[in-house]
Amino acid sequence: MGLRWYGIVVDAADPARLGRWWAEVLRYPIMHEANGEIMIGPDLDLPCLFFTPAHEGKAGKNRLHLDLVPDDQRAEVERLLDMGARHVDIGQGTVPWVVLADPEGNEFCVKPAGD
Repeated sequence: MGLRWYGIVVDAADPARLGRWWAEVLRYPIMHEANGEIMIGPDLDLPCLFFTPAHEGKAGKNRLHLDLVPDDQRAEVERLLDMGARHVDIGQGTVPWVVLADPEGNEFCVKPAGD
């Protein structure tokens, strides 16, 4: 029997809201929603993102984050900021990627194409 990566679980204060935000960011469909949880992904054969109710607030920098690589970094960062993301400084210094946080403060990176 093999092993396959199925998804990443994100604890969220408002899983439905955050899951919908990420679905719009990644242009993923909502694959399942029930009992205060939401699952998004490109299809059932690829890893999905699951958003579940958090039992405590976020504290500190994420230990795991997503790296996104758009065709046009500048345009994508602007789109994400318009959607409610915000710039964050996690001590990255001068780097070619942009560190943002989603509406609940989860950090993610927007890398330049070809990086």
